[in-house]
Amino acid sequence: MDPLSITLFTDLVEKVCVIIVIAYLLSRFKYFTEVLEGKLTIKNQIIFILIFGAISIYGSYSGVNIFGAIANVRDLGPMVAGLIGGPVVGLGAGLIGGLHRLTMGGFTCVPCSLSTVLAGLFAGIIYLANKKRFIGIWGAVLFSILMETFHMMLALILASPFAQALAVVENLFVPMILANAVGMFIFAFMITNLIKERQTKKERDKLHAQLERKKKELEIAHQIQESFLPHTIPYIENYQLAASSIPAQEVGGDFYDFIPISGKQTGLTIGDVSGKGIPAALFMAFSRTLLRAKACRNPGVGRMIESVNNFINEEPHSDMFVTLFYGVLDDENNKLTFVNAGHNPPLLWKNETKDIIKLSTGGVVLGAMKGLKMDEKTINIDPGDLLVLYTDGVTEAVNKQEAQFGEEHLIKLIQKNHNLQVEDLKNKIIDEVYDFASGTPQADDITLLVLRRNG
Repeated sequence: MDPLSITLFTDLVEKVCVIIVIAYLLSRFKYFTEVLEGKLTIKNQIIFILIFGAISIYGSYSGVNIFGAIANVRDLGPMVAGLIGGPVVGLGAGLIGGLHRLTMGGFTCVPCSLSTVLAGLFAGIIYLANKKRFIGIWGAVLFSILMETFHMMLALILASPFAQALAVVENLFVPMILANAVGMFIFAFMITNLIKERQTKKERDKLHAQLERKKKELEIAHQIQESFLPHTIPYIENYQLAASSIPAQEVGGDFYDFIPISGKQTGLTIGDVSGKGIPAALFMAFSRTLLRAKACRNPGVGRMIESVNNFINEEPHSDMFVTLFYGVLDDENNKLTFVNAGHNPPLLWKNETKDIIKLSTGGVVLGAMKGLKMDEKTINIDPGDLLVLYTDGVTEAVNKQEAQFGEEHLIKLIQKNHNLQVEDLKNKIIDEVYDFASGTPQADDITLLVLRRNG
């Protein structure tokens, strides 16, 4: 560019910077945010028309007179107004800027005024064509270049004398296009950032709402789970009982229960429903209620669990299943008749032999398929024998090295502490699990039921 063009460009960029500062301050107002979100009202459209019309007038006042024409950034205000507010806002701002330009006179006043009006109108049409969205930084810059080129063409066509119009265009073409392109780039950059800020805020608010819903669901699941657990430990002659269920952060479906079968028989059960959250808690409540209802009418063990499994498979439960250990303790004959449906085998410490027996019958989880046959077993509970029922939240607890607590760890713990009272032993196991985890978040419910025959 020649020295005159460079001087013009520098002067025009200075004017653009003033406009940008004004626009930035305006962008902090709520009306600017409303328009960017497409919430156009009569009020905010009028405000935008007046603001960007005033910016257009400033672009004329701050222009530089060259051969009877004014080098300016007047079209910038209507173009921005149309690109973010639509044709009504763009045309309104363009009319204000264009009519003001007419009052300034000069042989280029008609093409310049017309160009300003059309700049706002064309920008609004682009806004509509882009589904009422801002076209982005480079789209806006390209539009400003094309619009100022069209401005120069109008001057050549409509201004007279042609020789003077040609001289003006030759001197103003490059500075005005560059100045308006720079101004549009800064405007578009600012607008794009504001749009991204709004989108980020919406996503953050949406995520926050989802987290709040999740938190509420977990609270409801905790309540469901706790409401279906026994509130008291039953008295069984010559036996001690202790039980606890500690929900994890991600609520599962652990449960335990004591079911009165007859004066001398008590059903003992522990189970773990697949899945997490409210679905698991609801399925746990369903399974526990069904088991209790069937057990009260049927003192048998194997056939009763078969009936429960068939009933579960008849109900739609989204492929959920439950692992279950169920046993009937006969405290008169000191026998435990049990079925294990895919659950962690309870550990029976024999006082006489000091051995650990795992109570398993090879059963399949309930809900896997209909018509399963469940084998039952009967075992003697001798004086001093200790039975520990647990869920996988105990043995699958992990530490920071991602190692699991494990069944062997639990067996050694029982062997070492078998003389403790059942309540103390239960608490000892829980404490050991937490110490092992060393602050690692609890991933699953920890449920324990401990039974000892006095002797």
